[in-house]
Amino acid sequence: MDSASLNSPHKGLGSDSLSDMPEERGAAAVSPGTLPPGLTEEEAEELRLELTKVEEEIHTLRQVLSAKEHHASELKRKLGLSPLTEFKQNITKSWQDVQTSNAYLSASATLDDISSSEVYKKTQETLSQAGQKTSAALSTVGTAISRKLGDMRNSPTFKSFEDKVGNIKYKVVGGKANGESAHSPNESNPMQDNAPF
Repeated sequence: MDSASLNSPHKGLGSDSLSDMPEERGAAAVSPGTLPPGLTEEEAEELRLELTKVEEEIHTLRQVLSAKEHHASELKRKLGLSPLTEFKQNITKSWQDVQTSNAYLSASATLDDISSSEVYKKTQETLSQAGQKTSAALSTVGTAISRKLGDMRNSPTFKSFEDKVGNIKYKVVGGKANGESAHSPNESNPMQDNAPF
């Protein structure tokens, strides 16, 4: 294939592809009786002919564009360029374009100015101190809750509750009376343990 045939506006088009065009296009569909005011019949006819010609050119250009797109996709296929590869390349190029754009560079410079400003540094320091104080307060609250739970566990009320749960467990699982198990001596009892619950 030579370069002239690659750039030919009729590449990939059949010889009678233009003859497939419908006869009545937009210009021919306008009836002569509906002329806008101030437009003569001769002017209207000239405009209709020009409109028909422009519409035919548009149709031809669409066919040429379609043929060129088809040819480009064939070349990409032969080169092993998949749509995913092409998409990745487009994203990379777009990101590079964004990074070199004036808006991005201006915003980046502004962010650098902000991060080096005294107000930013003071705000960052204040937030850091607030985070440390909050962490210390939560640690203190956690210690206090742990202490209270420990005190509660040693209280007579909790001991009484623990004994009641132990009695219920003894009745449900079964207990040892005079050193004998409710189960056979060869059978192990996985449910029995020394936990308070």
